[in-house]
Parts: sequence; structure tokens; C-alpha cells
Amino acid sequence: MITRKIISCAIEVHTNLGPGLFESTYEKCLKYELEKAGLKVQRQVIIPFTYKELNFESGYRMDLLVEDKVIVELKVSELTALHTSQILTYLKLADKKVGLVINFNVELLKNGIRRFVL
Repeated sequence: MITRKIISCAIEVHTNLGPGLFESTYEKCLKYELEKAGLKVQRQVIIPFTYKELNFESGYRMDLLVEDKVIVELKVSELTALHTSQILTYLKLADKKVGLVINFNVELLKNGIRRFVL
């Protein structure tokens, strides 16, 4: 299962770095670990979308897209309803089914992981 591998790699990053760093640091390190685990990973993927007749070619960016299936959004702050709305919107706009929001700014990473399925 892809999400299991992603979580395992995130735990590896968190174990080595701990909380308190910039989101971009965790993003680069997680991408490295995911690729090392044999997964295809894209970073800062643009999500184009259309609103009626308006086309937005660079509307939003996903932090990571794994195996072209799972959106991974990284945070370094307490997870809120806004983060839930963000990942659900990204899933809808990108036509993906599964997303993870991972907050690296926690003592125990399992407390900072939320999985979402459309």
C-alpha cells in the first residue's frame, strides 16, 4: 500500500530530524526517502483548474504527488479544519482519491498524520 510506505518514510525523516524545521526541508527529505523506497515522486506539482470559462494554469501546488495517486501535503503547524478543506479541494481539483496531511512539528509523528479518501 502506497500510503503505508509514505508514512514509513515520513517517520524515518521525523526520527532523524525531529520537529522544528521549515516545511521545505521536510519536503525535500521526504522526497528523497520516497524515491529511495522505489516510489515515483513529483514535488510542487501545479494543479490547473477551470472555473466556468476561466482557466487557471497555475492555480495551486501540491507539495508532493506520489505514484501519480497520492497527494501529500506537509505542515509544520497544528492541523486545522482549513488543512482538511485544502487537501479535499486538492483531491477534487487533481482528480485523485487519496491524500495525506503530515504535520512534522509534533513530538510523535503518528499524532500529526491524517489520511483522506474521496
